[in-house]
Amino acid sequence: MIEELRLGTRGSQLALWQANTVAARIAESGGPPCRIVVIKTSGDRLQDAPLSEVGGKRLFVKEIEDALLRNDIDLAVHSSKDMPAVLPDSLAIAGVLPREDPLDAVVLPVRADGSGLMAEKTISDDHQPSTIPSAISPQPSAMTIENLVARLGQSPSIGTGSVRRTAQLTRIFPGARFTPIRGNLDTRLRKLDGTARGPADQPSVDALVLASAGLRRLGFASRISFALPVAVCVPAPGQGIVAIEIRDGDDEVRRAVRRITDAAAEDALEAERAVVAALGGGCQTPVGALASIVEREVIDLTAVVIALDGSRAVRATARGPRSDARGIGARVGAQLLGDGADAILSEARHAQGAVEGIQP
Repeated sequence: MIEELRLGTRGSQLALWQANTVAARIAESGGPPCRIVVIKTSGDRLQDAPLSEVGGKRLFVKEIEDALLRNDIDLAVHSSKDMPAVLPDSLAIAGVLPREDPLDAVVLPVRADGSGLMAEKTISDDHQPSTIPSAISPQPSAMTIENLVARLGQSPSIGTGSVRRTAQLTRIFPGARFTPIRGNLDTRLRKLDGTARGPADQPSVDALVLASAGLRRLGFASRISFALPVAVCVPAPGQGIVAIEIRDGDDEVRRAVRRITDAAAEDALEAERAVVAALGGGCQTPVGALASIVEREVIDLTAVVIALDGSRAVRATARGPRSDARGIGARVGAQLLGDGADAILSEARHAQGAVEGIQP
């Protein structure tokens, strides 16, 4: 009988929310208590560099996976979109939490009121309160993509370091300038609102594009000005899903994790990860995939591969039984490759290799 589980996580606001939620649910289900072990990753240390230039999102999981392989921790909690399509030998995803809103969100700056001060209100979720500025920008239901383009113009400065978001949004904003803004969520929001100062060379931006899931989980749902529809921006594979990684064969830990696993989110993640695997893997590539559960036992999958400059895009869709989630993802990946996605991905990897100073 395990007396305590050592749970490895990054130390960011969102990572700690995820880790504490997993720990609470394991305890509530009758499992052992979890001790949170914060592990600093390469991605945390390289805060000033765009992810596409320093090795991609796997920088946020490598050190945690290494700790798991060394038996320094018993389970690891990740944002599943940060995980590589092929895991290290001896590791496996044992379970997932229910999926939060998977869409990307546009966040506009908070506007000052008549006195020049920003109104504030407190929003609380199940875990902790957050005191956040109250935005006067339109709510998601009140804005269309046409309204957004009219609001921002054809040449806005948009804060995002994601090549996937940049490639898709370039098709809507052909003259946009895209600027990586990293750090904790509240730090990025303060930079957007002009209430925090970054480095001297940090350019101001007209909007941020962030995952809706992180905003909602940390109590910032009111900051979502516009949720980007899938027709405009297909989310990252796994976006909105918290994944729990363990050593393969660690049956006691697996049993504790299985008791809190959401089957629908697990099937969706399997389909989306199968798309990425079919395309050759890679976290920081212009690939989007979203699997939705429809009619209870059916998966509806949409995926896209976009040229970095937005000039070309290849889309594929499929529908099938949840029991064939991996097969559906593999078929969509094969369809994308057959329609020319391999050439787009090759160009993207070549471009990123040139930036990093390595051969692709």
